Amino acid sequence: MDVFAFIGGPKEIPLYAFLAPIPIVIWVFGTEFKDAVRRTPNASTGERLLYLVDSLSTAVGKTYGWAILILTFTTSYEVFSRYMFGAPTDWAFDASYMLYGALFMLGGAYALSRNSHVRGDFIYRAWSPRRQAMMDLVLYVLFFFPGMLAFVYAGFGFAELSRRMNEHSSASPNGPIVWPFKWMIVFVGVMMVIQGVVEVMRCIMCIRSGEWPQRLHDVEELEKVMLEDAEKKKQAEMKAAEESGLRRGDV
Repeated sequence: MDVFAFIGGPKEIPLYAFLAPIPIVIWVFGTEFKDAVRRTPNASTGERLLYLVDSLSTAVGKTYGWAILILTFTTSYEVFSRYMFGAPTDWAFDASYMLYGALFMLGGAYALSRNSHVRGDFIYRAWSPRRQAMMDLVLYVLFFFPGMLAFVYAGFGFAELSRRMNEHSSASPNGPIVWPFKWMIVFVGVMMVIQGVVEVMRCIMCIRSGEWPQRLHDVEELEKVMLEDAEKKKQAEMKAAEESGLRRGDV
C-alpha cells in the first residue's frame, strides 16, 4: 500500500504542504498581534495598525518556514530510495522545487517587516534616522511599488492561464498540478505591497519624529547587536563630551 495514498499520492505533497497550514497561519497571526500589543501597551492606534500587518506577514513567514522540514524529508527520502533500493521516485524533484519556491517567496513580506532584506548599509547606517527614512521613502516610491505592482499584474495573467490549462508539471512523467502554486505569485505580490505600505508609513513617522517607530523583533544576529551597542556607546560618549565642554565653557 502506498503510504502517501491518503493525500492522493506523493506528487500532491507540495499542494497539501501549502494548503494545510492555513489554520495555523490564522492562529499564529492572532498570537503575534496580541503579543505585540502586550509588549507595547503605550503604542498609538497607528502603531497598532502597523503591528497588525506585521503580524500577518510574520504568521505567513513563520508558518511556511517549516516547509524546510518537509523539503528535507522529501530529499532524504529520494536519496534513500534511490541508493538503498535502486528505486528513484518520480515526484521528489517536483516536490523539492515547489517547496523551496514556497519557502523562499512566502518569507518575503516577513523579512521586509523585520527590515531584514539585504542592504548595502555601510553608508546608510551612518545617516541620521530622518535621512534614512527620506531615502527609504524615495526608493519605495520609485522602485519598490512599481516593481511589486508589475509583479502582481504579470503574475495574475501567468497564473490564470495556468489555471485554465489545468497545468501539470512537465519535469517528470507523473507531474503534479502546478497552477495553485502560480497563484502564489499574486498572493506574495499583494503581501509585499501591503507590507510596503506599512514601511512607507514608518518612513513618514520617522521623518516627522526623527526616530524610527518600534517594530516587532525576533532574535537578532550577534553582529547587528554588537553594531547597535557600539553605536549607542559612541552616542553616549559624544553626549558626555558635549556636556563636559559646556561645563568648561560655563566656568
